[in-house]
Parts: sequence; C-alpha cells; structure tokens
Amino acid sequence: MALEDAKNEVDAAFTRSDLKGPGFENTFAGATSFLRRRYTKDLTQADAAVTGIPFDQSVTNRPGTRLGPRAIREASALQSPDAPYGWGYDVMSDFAIADYGDMAFDYAYPAGVPQRIEAHIAGILAQDCAVVTLGGDHSITLPILRAHVAKHGPLALVQFDAHTDSWPDDDPSRVDHGTFVYKAVKEGLIDVPRSIQIGIRTTNEDPMGITIVDAPEVHRIGPAAVVERIRETVGAGPAYLTFDIDGLDPAFAPGTGTPVWGGLSSGQAAAILRGMAGLDIVGGDVVEVSPPFDTTGATAIAAAHVATDILSLWGYTRR
Repeated sequence: MALEDAKNEVDAAFTRSDLKGPGFENTFAGATSFLRRRYTKDLTQADAAVTGIPFDQSVTNRPGTRLGPRAIREASALQSPDAPYGWGYDVMSDFAIADYGDMAFDYAYPAGVPQRIEAHIAGILAQDCAVVTLGGDHSITLPILRAHVAKHGPLALVQFDAHTDSWPDDDPSRVDHGTFVYKAVKEGLIDVPRSIQIGIRTTNEDPMGITIVDAPEVHRIGPAAVVERIRETVGAGPAYLTFDIDGLDPAFAPGTGTPVWGGLSSGQAAAILRGMAGLDIVGGDVVEVSPPFDTTGATAIAAAHVATDILSLWGYTRR
C-alpha cells in the first residue's frame, strides 16, 4: 500500500489490500481492528494473526473481561503508526499481520468453551500462522497452550501476573481462571524448569517448581536484572508468553477483576518485555482486561501495548 493511499484509506480494517505496513487512519474514526490490521479469515498471506476470546464466565471476582478484546482493539488505534518504540524494527511492516476477529461460542454452554478455543487456535496455527490472543479471562490460556503444544511440543511459560494460577484443580470439567497453570503442569504442557512467573504478590504454598520473581523482588532488583533471570530460566527453547493485566499495579491497570496493590508499573513491564528480545516466543496472550472497572481506558491502552510487544517479540527472531 502506497503511503499516500494509506493516509487516505477509510476503514482499512476492511479495505486495505496489503497485510503489511502501518495504518494512518484518524484515531477517532474507522473500524477498530487491532492496529488497523485487515479483518480476514483468509490467512493465506498472513504471518501472524490476532484473535479475541471474549469469555469471562470462570472469574472468581468481578466480571467484564468479555468486553476486553473490543476495548483492546479500540485502544490499539491510539498507538503510533510508526515503528513501535524501542524495538529497532517495525513488526507491522516486516510481517503480514491479520485481525482474525473474535471466536464465536454459545455463552449458555460454558463447559464447551475450552474445547472450542483449542480448535479455534489450532485452526489458525494449522495455516502456518502465529497467534496473539486478546482475552477474556485467564482460563482461556489452558486450551490455547494445548493447541500450541500440539504444534511445538512442551513450552516454557513466561507469565506476568499477580497470581500464580496454580491452585489445585483435578476436575477436568471445571473451567477456572485461577487453575490453568496447575492443569497445564499436570498435562505436561509446560516445561517447568524453563518457566517463570513475574509480578506475583499473592500466596500459594506450592509453586509447582516454577521460578517466581515476585513483585517486591522486581521493585528491588529492577527490570534489567529481571530480564537476566528470565533469560537464564527460559534459555534458547520455545516459549509462550501470557500477560495477565493484573500483573500491573491497579494504579496503571484498574480495569481488572482481581486487582492487587504493589504490582509492576507500566514502565517496568515495558522495559522487561523489550529486554526479552531474542527469546523464541512462539505465541502469547493478554488477558483479564475488564473495561467496566476503568472509565479512563488506561487498562486497555496498557493491554494494547502488551499485545503489540508480544507480536514484536515473536517477530524479532524471525526477521
């Protein structure tokens, strides 16, 4: 797409002819696909796809994350069409990225949603396309992991979160946003010695062998040292990145169901994510954005930046 054509584009989410390149629409107008990417179910020409899972029926506290994907897409329109700051390259120009839209499901059958998520993500991966997912509550990560592991084998988990989400749950019929790590470990999806959780600030007596850099330690040692811990733990193998927005302090992300004070600042999170450049991130998600609890939109803005950084991490080693 020529620069002048791009600047004059209207509703590029539907009309742009190229999956590569920045988007120049007014931030306050047009269809809000993620980063102004084209909405399409045809991934023939795509390198990566963004999809939404608007499911929040497994939360333990405040609902509303079903509205997260829509809010994150809208917030992404606020990002500069230029190369994402601090990466040294523009993932939108180097790779063909599509917005695959949201997964459809019947809200009246929540028990069937995990299987549907797994099939949805597997269908995208089968088209030789990477996936970044917008949630939705954190229960969606378990079936997403299943689909990724079916393609890549067991993965290191890099998790930003206030909670470990590894509380015991041996009932396969339960769908719970606080137990996905427990089930993923039990199923052999996670390469435990290579997995790490950042920002934790709730107590769980059994971390299941996963390395934890809790929020007080992040504040004490700083982002650069946290990055070194991540690199030492994850190593050169493939990894999946899941970012629960409550990993951020409520001052930066109040719109979430289980806010816990003392969390990461947006600046710390940005520095850590950018410092991870070069790790083999094969996919990721950002979850637990609940717009009804944030009238400012700051939570969705943070999540949109996280999703862009996950894409940038994925693309960094594939340029």
